[in-house]
Amino acid sequence: MEKFIYKKSAGITVLSASMKEFTYKKHAHREYAMGVTLRGIQQYNLDGQKQLSYPNGVMLFNPEQTHDGMAHDETGLEYVMLYLEPELLQEITGQKELIRFAEPIVYDAGLEKKILRLGQAILNETEEVLSNELAVSLADRLTKTELNTTSKKDNALILKAKEMIHSNLQGVLKLDEISHELQISKYKFIRLFNMHTGISPYQYFLNSKVQHAKQIIEKNKDIYEAVAACGFVDLTHLNKHFKSVYGITAHDYVANIR
Repeated sequence: MEKFIYKKSAGITVLSASMKEFTYKKHAHREYAMGVTLRGIQQYNLDGQKQLSYPNGVMLFNPEQTHDGMAHDETGLEYVMLYLEPELLQEITGQKELIRFAEPIVYDAGLEKKILRLGQAILNETEEVLSNELAVSLADRLTKTELNTTSKKDNALILKAKEMIHSNLQGVLKLDEISHELQISKYKFIRLFNMHTGISPYQYFLNSKVQHAKQIIEKNKDIYEAVAACGFVDLTHLNKHFKSVYGITAHDYVANIR
């Protein structure tokens, strides 16, 4: 049975595919394409050379590379692909020069994991900010770029970012507004925040919401007030994140505090 699911978030398109008899005709993408073979063997001709990607193979296509595609045998094929515009990847990496993949297929467990995590986040329609952060992590793996920063200036930026995050705990994380205020790209902001705090902006935002909810619960003994004040969808949503930070649900916590 043939199955092709496309979804897009943060400017990145993901394809989850399962096929047996379908064959791609020769074509090329303007975007970078990178993906992972999950089951079966992916067979394609790239720039006139036959390629075979076995399970866990990471396929890397440069923009405008002509290729076709098919399952290698009757067992069929499952894979996930990400498509990124060159300008977007350039923005994420912060580099002026475009990346050029030297090898069409690699077997790199770390890179495989990052591609699949980003693909799954988009397929599951998680918040866009998380997809942005996973995209940064993937780009850093691709380029192995290290940031050179001035710690004093960066610390001031992170402090300002934290103030902005805490001022809007009842809403959603406004990554674009924060990066605009700091006058840096959102991708550079994600990297700097990770480097200085050890967690991503999104995780810091969630943790801050949970901590604020805890303060409200301790003060007023009202978990539903905490749900509303901290922008959680419902009590289940609060309990899920509360337990991830404190080991018990908000409901159990309010039952135990005095």
